[in-house]
Amino acid sequence: MTSANDTSAKDGHPPEAEAPANAPTARRDFRLLWTGQSVSLFGDQFMTLALPLLAVTTLGASPAQAALLKFALFLPFLLLGLQAGAIVDRMPRLATMIGANSLQFLAFGMIWVLAAAGSLRFWSLMALITISGCAVVFFQVAYTSYLPNLFGNPKDLHRGNARLALSESTSQAVGPMAAGPLIALLGVVGAVAVNVFGFAASVVTLVMMKHREPPREKVARERGWMRKSIGEGLKFVLRHPILQPIMLCGTTYALFLTMVTTSLVLYCRNELGLSPQWIGVVVGAAAAGYPIGNMISARLGEKLGYEKALAISATISVVGILSMPAFGSLGGVAGACGLIFGSIFHCVGEGSYSPTSLTLRQLTAPPELLGRVGSVQRFLMWGMISLGSLFASIATALVGLTGAMWIGAVGTVLCLPALLRRGMRDAVFNTARSKENDAVRPGN
Repeated sequence: MTSANDTSAKDGHPPEAEAPANAPTARRDFRLLWTGQSVSLFGDQFMTLALPLLAVTTLGASPAQAALLKFALFLPFLLLGLQAGAIVDRMPRLATMIGANSLQFLAFGMIWVLAAAGSLRFWSLMALITISGCAVVFFQVAYTSYLPNLFGNPKDLHRGNARLALSESTSQAVGPMAAGPLIALLGVVGAVAVNVFGFAASVVTLVMMKHREPPREKVARERGWMRKSIGEGLKFVLRHPILQPIMLCGTTYALFLTMVTTSLVLYCRNELGLSPQWIGVVVGAAAAGYPIGNMISARLGEKLGYEKALAISATISVVGILSMPAFGSLGGVAGACGLIFGSIFHCVGEGSYSPTSLTLRQLTAPPELLGRVGSVQRFLMWGMISLGSLFASIATALVGLTGAMWIGAVGTVLCLPALLRRGMRDAVFNTARSKENDAVRPGN
């Protein structure tokens, strides 16, 4: 699975500097990359509905077991997230992307073949999902670092990032809505096949790309080099007066939000009695809030300051999440409509929070640490998705799907105090003021 929102421009030149040239095949190669990832992202969204339904309807798994699938997919970010950054920095990024997506193609291909033959078992599904998750870790690290190899010109680089982000937002909105009718028509096994073909398309387009990265200077691997490199990034983030509260807020939010999103599909099916078509609408509608949040983010930051903008955005998101189980208690179509409203509302807040927190990371992290700061962010955020799924499984087994939804929703409130720490306002103000005439260093 890929995430274009994690893709960020990396421009080391001030505005007045002469822009570097693009790669000779930049536009052709980007079209291939964009096409392949758009198809793959669309296929990924089918899995949001198909995997839990496959586990419950075809394999006879319980809702608590189905919640473990997301745990298996994101567990590798806890196990490999920090190491992957150090490893991929020493490998060709395009080759890493091809290898990672090929592995995902094989993993989901095995799921499809075994399910079609009636030989798939729940724990073999878990194992194959975990293998896919390992590939996702390495793909993400390489994917978010590759685009600057194509576009040296900052404007073209920004346009490329924006188009990839558009593909992700579109797939999040349209994918689940399209998955519902397709699952009703072809069944959950047919939906898995769509994802398999999506990865195949991605691999083909990546192989067709002509541009290759310039060879990097070989660096001697001293004993303990990886541990030292990882430690520097962790120490910087955990001791920083701005980044530490932002990461703490985001980590807490991701943990409890995942309990909600992991439970949502089966909550709609088992508790509200919705059809796959309606479930697709509920899940896909959430993405409609992101562009609204993106548009108001800059204005909030300019008018209120970064600290207040972060706190307000996080509060909007938390209120939206809390409203989801509240509206869901209405039941039926009314509950579904309430869930749609809550999903959109919380994504407005999240869509505003994400670019603001990214801007602060860009302003505060030195260039030589930007990659490792981003690696720490992925390790914490995506790692919490794995733990949140595990907690959702436990909560579902103990108190049911409705209880798991409420625990996750109420738990997101705990992310807010980190943004209200004393002194964060001064830290943000001083950092922004000291760099107000500098070129912003986009990066992730």
